[in-house]
Amino acid sequence: MLLPKERLMKVLGREKVDRPPCICPGGMMNMVTTELIEEVGVEFQKAHLNAEMMADLATAVYEKGCFENYGVPFCMTIEAENFGAKVDMGTNIYEPHVIEYAINSVKEWKEISEISYEERRAKVVIDAIKLLKLKGSDVPIIGNLTGPISTASSIMEPSTFYKELKKSNKEAHEFLNFVTEQLILFATKQIEAGADIIAISDPSGTGEILGPKLFEEFAVKYLNKIVDSIQNKNVGTIVHICGQMKKVYPEVNKIKSDVLSFDSIVNMSDARKNLGNRLLMGNVSTYAIEFGEAKKITELTEKCVKDGANIISPACGLGMKSPLKNVKAMVDYLSKGDGVING
Repeated sequence: MLLPKERLMKVLGREKVDRPPCICPGGMMNMVTTELIEEVGVEFQKAHLNAEMMADLATAVYEKGCFENYGVPFCMTIEAENFGAKVDMGTNIYEPHVIEYAINSVKEWKEISEISYEERRAKVVIDAIKLLKLKGSDVPIIGNLTGPISTASSIMEPSTFYKELKKSNKEAHEFLNFVTEQLILFATKQIEAGADIIAISDPSGTGEILGPKLFEEFAVKYLNKIVDSIQNKNVGTIVHICGQMKKVYPEVNKIKSDVLSFDSIVNMSDARKNLGNRLLMGNVSTYAIEFGEAKKITELTEKCVKDGANIISPACGLGMKSPLKNVKAMVDYLSKGDGVING
């Protein structure tokens, strides 16, 4: 039987494996639930600010049999906060979220400061990865970035941001380029700390909102700039895009990441037909995980395997009230041998 890190790395290397890995990267794809927090006895608000607590929660996700990886952080507000947005740190029931923007227009991007890696929550993430690295090499460590479009639209009002992509095109590109360069540095710091893979989640960079032209001009361009930098360091990459893909499959296929991840609105068999031999991840409904029965999760996991998912994961971040028995149902199904790959 393959160890979790060995299995995941073989998939990324397009080698044969016994079954698909089951992961939840972290970041936007938060894997921590209220039930887990209560079992571990760590206060969620404090875990966002304390490297030891963050590492302990990430470890518990694996040790409790939820997923086959460590992943930090547990939200997608760190970059925006470092750029000057104000964040509500949430509770044991809901995650941190932006409550006040840093700028009003893409034209004001020069007012944003660079991310500091010697203080605040970016440092907490880096230190947590270092602690996870000390645990050994059998479990993959996934570091996380909020994608360029999602970061930019968390620094300023999203509807204004989307309008200014056309209206103030030059400044929009300058803004996105600055944000992207800072994200690359954050990724580099996570890799230096010990991250085996970097997952980039860009839920606001969807083709449904942007349309094919702007999706390629902004989302694909700046995602690829990050991916190129990470892959030059021989580290694997996962990119998660939200929304329906039907109108943007050709553009999506230009994203150079090792793995593409989609939410549950995307039919995995349809994605497989349109994306050929790309490595695909997903996409068990998080609604079903939170509100359904474990049997339903098993059925959805089986369908993802049959439809061509190379890596099984929730379709998005877990709802905080998701029952642990439902979360565990994915790994349980795969580890019993029912998810074995034939051929």
